[in-house]
Amino acid sequence: MDRFQEMQIFTRIVDRRSFTHAAEDLNLPRATVTNSIKRLEARLGVRLLERTTRQVKPTPDGDAYYQRCTRLLAELEETEEAFRDTDPQGRLRVNMQGTLAQYFVMPRLPQFLARYPRIELFIGSGDQFVDLVREGVDCVLRAGELADSSMIARRVALLEQVTVASPAYLERHGDPASIDALASGHHAVNYLSPATGRAHPLEFAMPEGVRTLTLPGAVAVNGAELYTAGAVAGLGLVQVPRYRVREQLANGELCVVLADQPPPPMPVSVLFAQNRQLSLRVRAFADWLVQVFADAA
Repeated sequence: MDRFQEMQIFTRIVDRRSFTHAAEDLNLPRATVTNSIKRLEARLGVRLLERTTRQVKPTPDGDAYYQRCTRLLAELEETEEAFRDTDPQGRLRVNMQGTLAQYFVMPRLPQFLARYPRIELFIGSGDQFVDLVREGVDCVLRAGELADSSMIARRVALLEQVTVASPAYLERHGDPASIDALASGHHAVNYLSPATGRAHPLEFAMPEGVRTLTLPGAVAVNGAELYTAGAVAGLGLVQVPRYRVREQLANGELCVVLADQPPPPMPVSVLFAQNRQLSLRVRAFADWLVQVFADAA
């Protein structure tokens, strides 16, 4: 086993905090991974990893060695890709919100796989924060304004949003003629932030800037499909990207409210870990995402 493979195994163990997960990611027997670290520590004459029953973490020497290894491996991969006349290849792990995957990515995924047949793609879904390094994820696709983060963001789209309610709700509460009218007896299906647990306020784009308004609501949800279902059931107003309620608007289950004062467009971004050289397969996937959303628009 060459030294670069030992470095690759070591950095993957540190990233994943697990011998087992590192072995799975690298498609190696666990014994091979364990023996590689034993040889590496013996050759360097230092202990690189602290092993407990719950996790594996680097020692101070291990952390210093890890920082140098990541730089060397990134430079090696970049150098080889510059001279290798081949398509992107290897395992690509991504995470994205379920609705983005369902409406935009999955229907067009055969095109990506046909273009890059040597990429093995694993897709996870969710709205929660993802630690890219610890979870072995290469990139994340998220909608909405991004909180301060150590990740690097590349915007791929701005999605039109609408305020909607069901006909039954509007019959009970009236069709508001202005934002101020919302304060008189209107309700919202409140969407809870996965990060803070607090409800997102309604937002309206005005000439002077974005105006926010928090309405009472008997129901709060933390999932996109539940949010839309609450509006269809007549539980209150919601604000969603238009693509997500296009069918309900067409069949009359939902109606647009305050069309001349819509919510600001929702940004969609692909996120990468800082201080990591992007592999050719990650760059190819990010470029493809940009094209997917451009075509949809």
